[in-house]
Amino acid sequence: MNIQQKEVGGMEEAKKHKALIVILAVIACIRPIMSITGLSEQIGQPVASLSATAVITLVWIAAAVFARVRQPVVVLMFTGIAYGLLAIVLSAILSPILSGHLQGPLLNPLAIISTLVTNAIWGIVSGLLALVAMRLSRS
Repeated sequence: MNIQQKEVGGMEEAKKHKALIVILAVIACIRPIMSITGLSEQIGQPVASLSATAVITLVWIAAAVFARVRQPVVVLMFTGIAYGLLAIVLSAILSPILSGHLQGPLLNPLAIISTLVTNAIWGIVSGLLALVAMRLSRS
């Protein structure tokens, strides 16, 4: 199988699991919502953010394993990107309402790229962990 065939296969896998990708991205929105509502501050930082990230990562991994996703790295990478897009939109909608002015990644194009790349990497790492979990469960 050449690289082009693998890319097409990865895209097909992502299309096949687009509902899962969206659901997992929406679940990850708990992180910014915790911050926006002040819950993260009540729990205490960095414990709140790290705990939320760990729980979300475990949910992503479990979902990929239970859904028997053939290419969890690709699917969870797209989940991370979808979450990044949702977080950017959430920030754009809520920051003017809550603070009276736009804040967040939309003010800086490099921040948009950084947000998407960071969350894609989060998805890739989660996908690799899901792949390990799948292989361990088979043996």
